[in-house]
Amino acid sequence: MLKNVAVIVFDGVAPFELGVVCEAWGIDRTEHGVPALEFAVCAATPRVRTSMGFDLHVEHGLDRAAQADLICVPAVKGVDSVPQEVLQLLRDAVARGARVLSVCSGSFVLGEAGLLDGRDCTTHWMHAEDLQARYPRARVIPEVLYVDEDPVITSAGSAAGLDACLHLWRKEYGAKVASMVARRMVVPPQRDGGQAQYIARPVPDCDAPTLGPLLTWITENLGEDHSVEALARRSHMSPRTFARRFRAETGATPHAWVTKQRVLAAEELLEASDASIEWIADEVGFGNAATMRQHFTRVRGVSPQGYRQSFSCSEEEMGRPA
Repeated sequence: MLKNVAVIVFDGVAPFELGVVCEAWGIDRTEHGVPALEFAVCAATPRVRTSMGFDLHVEHGLDRAAQADLICVPAVKGVDSVPQEVLQLLRDAVARGARVLSVCSGSFVLGEAGLLDGRDCTTHWMHAEDLQARYPRARVIPEVLYVDEDPVITSAGSAAGLDACLHLWRKEYGAKVASMVARRMVVPPQRDGGQAQYIARPVPDCDAPTLGPLLTWITENLGEDHSVEALARRSHMSPRTFARRFRAETGATPHAWVTKQRVLAAEELLEASDASIEWIADEVGFGNAATMRQHFTRVRGVSPQGYRQSFSCSEEEMGRPA
């Protein structure tokens, strides 16, 4: 279980991305039922120059990071300033079973340490080609918000670091804790789609209005028929045009997007109720337990029953107001 988090800084570190990981892991939220974590900012030297021209005084050395279960690497302006002892620390961390997580161009630091070789990974879409060229053994996926190749987790630009951190909160402590962390930060607990929706591209050849209202309706009516044909009729489009527009706006196919919403709804019910798997499957639109088990296990890597055993709330917790 994740208990100890460190973030490593060095000359050229980006302050915003440093703030992202500090906000995600360094804030005491125990009063809201979020587990307490040990957290520290670490560096090879006591003074570090940021990419914005001001200095940081860092209390902890690399020996503190060597004890962490998770080491975060913020964005950096060039990897030439990253000390070799930092790269070795990251290698050693993965070798001993700890996780490493990069935000934005922090992925280049992981690449420099050799930790992206043979792994799926991502970075800000503006740097994806450079990352692939510099580390040809990495498998760069530019369209996504983050990639979890446990124990190496990489995220895209800036705010996607929060998505990766919330994913890890959810993976370790369940949807309820991740949702509380997100609520305190006033961000969605899980965003849909990927970087594809932020990359500049020609406007799709479709004059339909935004799909925002439809997406809201889908999440509020998961038990309905959400086939492409049915959703296209509701949106007054042809199935082909609808599917193209949907992917352009969400970064996912209608089937993948709806399935993810159903899995999220199932998670909440598995955590907060003692309803049967069959009932939950019907409630969220999977139809039956076998279909839900198939999709849930593929998305989460654990069966619905296994998820419930790990993250279900006690009766006292279920009655406690959020």
